[in-house]
Amino acid sequence: MDGDITLQQRYEAVERRIETACRAAGRPPDQVSLLAVSKTFPAGRVLDLAGCGQRRFGENYLQEALTKISECATQRPDWRLEWHFIGPIQSNKTRPIAEHFDWVHSVDRERVARRLAEQRPPHLAPLQVCIQVNIGAEDTKSGCDPAQASDLAHLVAGLPGLRLRGLMAIPRPETDPAAQQAQFARVRELFAHLQAEGLALDTLSMGMSDDLEAAIAQGATIVRIGSALFGRRVPGPADSPS
Repeated sequence: MDGDITLQQRYEAVERRIETACRAAGRPPDQVSLLAVSKTFPAGRVLDLAGCGQRRFGENYLQEALTKISECATQRPDWRLEWHFIGPIQSNKTRPIAEHFDWVHSVDRERVARRLAEQRPPHLAPLQVCIQVNIGAEDTKSGCDPAQASDLAHLVAGLPGLRLRGLMAIPRPETDPAAQQAQFARVRELFAHLQAEGLALDTLSMGMSDDLEAAIAQGATIVRIGSALFGRRVPGPADSPS
């Protein structure tokens, strides 16, 4: 049960899973970063996990995230937390994302990319960007068509204020490890194709609590982990899609 396991134990267990998966794939463990998905959990839980050593946090809901970022900075100004926006983006909500986040994993169209570039404050480092691809062509998921990824990637790579890092994907849920790997392999192949076109990509954001091993086997460099760290989620906020 969730209450029987401490946050520290959960964190250490996820780190062990990542290390084991890396060894199985013949990869150094430092090639894979853990992104703690803290959506619906309060700032106090973020700070608790930060106290265990975690520094990278992913958020889906914009208004919730902005409040959380502010509360964490107020309570622990000495901790430099890295904030990643991983949810769907409405083009009329790009400004606060550009102003308050370090990374965005969910750029999926030109309008959003251009607005983020225009609205990134010049005193901040470039916004680190992954292009989200809808690898399973699912109507319920965001992401560009894989066939459009090259054009969008080259556009993003040329925009000021942004730094293109790679791809993000949320494949269709599968329980069979071979089926999981087959989907992640499609993302990896697209990634390699874009690299061959001359794009300097280094990031594959893919893999969650139930399939991180398959993602790491296929080259993931960031795994986005929520429930395995924080336990079962409380219902999300009444926040319009961001």
